Amino acid sequence: MPGSAAISCLGPWPKDVGIIAMELYFPAQYVDQAELEQFDGVPSGKYTVGLGQARMGFCSDCEDINSLCLTVVQRLMERNSLSYDSVGRLEVGTETIIDKSKSVKTVIMQLFEDSGNTDVEGIDTTNACYGGTAALFNAVNWVESSSWDGRYALVVAGDIAVYATGSARPTGGAGAVAMLVGPNAPLAFERGLRGTHMQHAYDFYKPDLVSEYPVVDGKLSIECYLSALDRCYSVYRNKIHAQWQREGSERRFSLEDFGFLVFHSPYCKLVQKSLARLMLNDFLSHPNPNTETGPYTGLDAFRDVQPEETYFDRDVEKAFMKASADLFERKTKASLLISNQNGNMYTPSVYGCLASLIAQHTPSQIAGQRIGVFSYGSGFAATLYSLRVTQDHTPGSGLDKLVSSLSDLKVRLDSRKKVSPAVFSENMKLREETHHLASYVPRGSVEDLFPGTWYLTRVDDKHRREYARRPQDHDLPAEPQLVRSSTATEHIPSPAKKMPRIPAATACPEAAVSN
Repeated sequence: MPGSAAISCLGPWPKDVGIIAMELYFPAQYVDQAELEQFDGVPSGKYTVGLGQARMGFCSDCEDINSLCLTVVQRLMERNSLSYDSVGRLEVGTETIIDKSKSVKTVIMQLFEDSGNTDVEGIDTTNACYGGTAALFNAVNWVESSSWDGRYALVVAGDIAVYATGSARPTGGAGAVAMLVGPNAPLAFERGLRGTHMQHAYDFYKPDLVSEYPVVDGKLSIECYLSALDRCYSVYRNKIHAQWQREGSERRFSLEDFGFLVFHSPYCKLVQKSLARLMLNDFLSHPNPNTETGPYTGLDAFRDVQPEETYFDRDVEKAFMKASADLFERKTKASLLISNQNGNMYTPSVYGCLASLIAQHTPSQIAGQRIGVFSYGSGFAATLYSLRVTQDHTPGSGLDKLVSSLSDLKVRLDSRKKVSPAVFSENMKLREETHHLASYVPRGSVEDLFPGTWYLTRVDDKHRREYARRPQDHDLPAEPQLVRSSTATEHIPSPAKKMPRIPAATACPEAAVSN
């Protein structure tokens, strides 16, 4: 792995800290959005064209946030041949809360028991869909700090997005992403290039602690998202301009300076509108745009519009979506595979988009590119930052391994089981009725899960949750290993078995100083 290579001891921080490996999990069943339109009695195209959604993954009652995160972490560790004692920080970003005190991270720690590694920092981070990004920033900051001990950081973003019956329900979904963070990464964070905007608003929130369903102000939510995008892009541009000026360059930053752009995706059509929104920002900030030829042709009538007055201006939206159509095809469309086929995953959403982008390009096509990433969480918190893809795309390189590991996304999506809207609706009703029950045994079929998936086996009378893992296809039939989200007093874990240490980087105290 790239992070296990020797790092430079000459600088004040490890070099090229970022994402080394990624793993993505989504449910093994989905509902077709066109069929859901018919079932809900809405006009044809409302979900498929208006929202840009084709399929929506969902979980039965035998999956919860703990099982999703257990699955994606174990899959990442196994597929990358990592030992659990090579991880020194584990942080979870989620808004799917099933316990107001006990973190999902502590549940995942059961995977670490056989390694004997309990020296793992980090807990859960929560703020709507932004929690995964906050957890990722914390992991990067840890690697670049005096606290770093040379091991990897592991970031997990996971959620089950469900809505009450109504217009918001087709914007649901479910899934989890795990990201391995360390130095010498094929996707490195560009230092100092983050634009953040945080503000108070009740656009989407979950005040009912016994329900999975949020309270949503749809119009306000869109306004908050787009206003945050405006502010973050402005701050990001100012920071990169300042960097360029220090280097002696006076050139202006524009969308063309991003090789690719990925966005938090509640639904695909909003992402397309968001790219158009950034083009509007470029147009309004340009001192003398050419409206006779080129991408701004025919846009002169919009020269004096005020951005804050255009969130729902159909003329502006239509004009800039048309003007940015080529940009969208080249820089963003490929990122919407998971969003279109699985739906909104909340915290993993933007990272599902990043994985989709990587999965549909060759290493040589993305090598050296700058990837812009916009993350948004209601309430609200947002950041636009950038990743720089390594230039090394040779066979066996870190980038080659990352692309290869994600290349099966389309096959995995196509291997899922389609269920009828009626069955989907029944599952949602069952989840609603059993969400926080004690003494409950799930009714969902384990055979419908992907091989290797963790699932909920029971909730006892003290709300303690127990899990098992469906065997891999190549595993011999065996009694599944059981784990609990809270170690009961009568449960004595097996003696820890030490595994050989695989450090994330060669020890280098000089490189781990605080910046």
